Amino acid sequence: MIFAANKNTNSQKAELDFSRRRALFLLGASLISASAKGASTADTRGMPGLPSCIVTPQQTEGPFFIDERLQRSDIRTDPYDGSVSVGTALALTLRVYAVGANRCAPIAGAMVDIWHCDANGHYSGVIDGTSIEKEKKFLRGFQITGRDGAVNFVTVYPGWYPGRAVHIHFKVRNNLNTRRANEFTSQLYFDESVTDQVHSSEVYARRGRRMVLNSRDGLFQRDQGSHLLLRPEKTTTAYVAAFDIGLRM
Repeated sequence: MIFAANKNTNSQKAELDFSRRRALFLLGASLISASAKGASTADTRGMPGLPSCIVTPQQTEGPFFIDERLQRSDIRTDPYDGSVSVGTALALTLRVYAVGANRCAPIAGAMVDIWHCDANGHYSGVIDGTSIEKEKKFLRGFQITGRDGAVNFVTVYPGWYPGRAVHIHFKVRNNLNTRRANEFTSQLYFDESVTDQVHSSEVYARRGRRMVLNSRDGLFQRDQGSHLLLRPEKTTTAYVAAFDIGLRM
């Protein structure tokens, strides 16, 4: 009887601890999401509140895209087992614009995917381009742009893996249900000084110093990576960044 009582007490304590962790996680996510929405009023490449109206360079999709059709803003949690990717929180706002000869207008209803590696340099679901654990879906997701052309994501600052600079993949799909369906894919890179700060924390540092900087990354150098650069700013809860995606129309 005493053993049963202790067992119940331990079970209740575990449930309470889990509830507290979950509450703190949800609170952090809400604060970070608010930071991401606030970032939409300040462009990292142009005047505050105004789109840059520059056509974004296209880059390769790479071997790690999986079309999970997982619609969510916070992509840190793996829906398979509920685990949360560790790392420095990053609130990312992407704004999609149609760039023409005499116009720069937000595109509503576009599907925007992002995916990237975790702090240890691993992608969910794939290794070396071969799917081996399809159930894992951490750090993947999509959102649909609103009338302002914007989507907001909460994720973690990416780690690194051999051969590449630190980056995030993104894909924009528009007019999917019409004959005018189109797709645009590229990658986002990070200011090296910010990455130095983030990667100095224990979660990233235990992997060792990254091997490839932007200046030595072949895709960055060949495909206008300097026009795909994020300069995240640090807040009390996360790093915050925004980027305008200009599509030629």
